[in-house]
Amino acid sequence: MLTRTLGTQGLTVSALGLGCMGMSDFYGHRDDAESTATILHAVDQGITFFDTADVYGPHTNEALVGKALAPVREKVILATKFGIVRDPANPAARGVCGRPDYVRSSCDASLKRLGVATIDLYYQHRQDPEVPVEDTVGAMAELVKAGKVRFLGLSEVSPATLRRAHAVHPISAVQSEYSLWTRDPEAGLLQACRELGVGFVPYSPLGRGFLTGQIKRFEDFEPDDYRRNSPRFQGGNFQENLELVARLQDMAAARGCAPSQLALAWVLGQGGDIVPIPGTKRRDRLDENLGALEQVLCPGELVELSGLFPPGAAAGPRYPESMMRLVNR
Repeated sequence: MLTRTLGTQGLTVSALGLGCMGMSDFYGHRDDAESTATILHAVDQGITFFDTADVYGPHTNEALVGKALAPVREKVILATKFGIVRDPANPAARGVCGRPDYVRSSCDASLKRLGVATIDLYYQHRQDPEVPVEDTVGAMAELVKAGKVRFLGLSEVSPATLRRAHAVHPISAVQSEYSLWTRDPEAGLLQACRELGVGFVPYSPLGRGFLTGQIKRFEDFEPDDYRRNSPRFQGGNFQENLELVARLQDMAAARGCAPSQLALAWVLGQGGDIVPIPGTKRRDRLDENLGALEQVLCPGELVELSGLFPPGAAAGPRYPESMMRLVNR
């Protein structure tokens, strides 16, 4: 397995990570046995970078990931996040919190659920507009001093927020959605990361599964699948985006690989400081994703793919309006 370095503080991970969110939430039925087998299979294949968050489940995903990785804890890098708050009485509702006391209590709760003494990479999931990022990152820095956290990260922040945070304590990684059909980070965030020496971790590098070419009809989503409420998967947007994916499928067929592998190869080809974390809860999909590491694209192919999916090409915003207000803050 190839490795890549996130930031300048010594965080080295496998070139491809595993996003574990869908194992417990958002994408239909869960199968803890298959999810656990997928996590262990990932370790066997050389993946060392695993991503979860307290909001996934909520809470149940951290417990699942922690239990699965317990036998191999010293071999892996475990990342989790805090900052998005869900109301148990209304699971669809979302809030954010970045208060220092909340940072400390969230970390302690995550440590307990994960069953570990230290979190390798701890992200603020969303920036709290009511709390200066300096206060939140200051509390996160205290966790590093206490030995509860090794490296710090942010998710879905603006370049300005990243610079303010990095001035308080070195940020090792920024996580944001990035793929052929979500190229928002190219409008300043990637540049800021590179100026500061911060690694970049794209989540949903397969467009929430859409870039695999396997999604054909909106009606095939399970009733509790998050994508039923995502603008890009609704109505005319769904049909327009299917046409985009058809271009990717044609190019992948000509190359003799899966569309997912081509899409991931494009993300990997955007720089050695980028570590995508495609999510899956099945071993066969994991193996398909790993095949992307064998699809090394030449500069001309990268340009061609970029031209097929220019910024803004995807129809519809990537989140409902309420959630879009929480990104790029």
